[in-house]
Amino acid sequence: MRNQNKLLALLSLDDYAALEPVLEPIDLPQGFVLSAPGEPLEYCYFPFSGVISTVVTSPSGKRTEIGLLGREGVSPSSIALGAADAPYLVVMQVPGHGARVPIGVMRRMMEASPPLKRLLTRWAHVALSQAAFTALSNAIHPVDERLARWILMCHDRVDGDAIDLTHEFLAIMLSVRRPSVTVALHVLEGKQLIYSHRGTIIVRDRKALEQFAVDSYGGAEREYERMFGDIQDITRKSA
Repeated sequence: MRNQNKLLALLSLDDYAALEPVLEPIDLPQGFVLSAPGEPLEYCYFPFSGVISTVVTSPSGKRTEIGLLGREGVSPSSIALGAADAPYLVVMQVPGHGARVPIGVMRRMMEASPPLKRLLTRWAHVALSQAAFTALSNAIHPVDERLARWILMCHDRVDGDAIDLTHEFLAIMLSVRRPSVTVALHVLEGKQLIYSHRGTIIVRDRKALEQFAVDSYGGAEREYERMFGDIQDITRKSA
């Protein structure tokens, strides 16, 4: 299991040997809730495949996605900060599988191993950085560029070029209405950057999609690379 998740792969041999016996394999189907607002955190999840979304909801019920992760990280990112719960929903956007550890066990292991705590603190920093760049993109970039960014971020975390993303989830990701998603998809399709059909998006030209996204994509990825190395060295196992 160690080489299926970047953070597990970065653990020392001693830390991984201590953690391995309590890693419980788990399927992570689309829509699986890892944690819900205000509820006690029960497990740390180390995804081996799939994409996890962090979604916040306004008092009026409007939702937007503030971050996502795949097998480069762990959920919750706040484990290193001592949080007992979180004010947002964490849910599987693209199905996959992974392993989980009871939250109490993880906390005891962090107390016993300063290197483990430092690693998870660095991950929390990266997750916060991604949320900051998402806020910036939502404020200054048009919908089609933001859509290109999210497709690239999902593409970073899956094998191959096909990504299962419904219009409903895309609307949540971009904090827009579904008609705006349809228009933005048509723009990207018209430029032959992607192909979209029945809830599946296929990336046709990755390099051109990055160029279209301009500066909306890359900030969070550079910060991840500064902390941990190239995100694609573990998340893009095949193309």
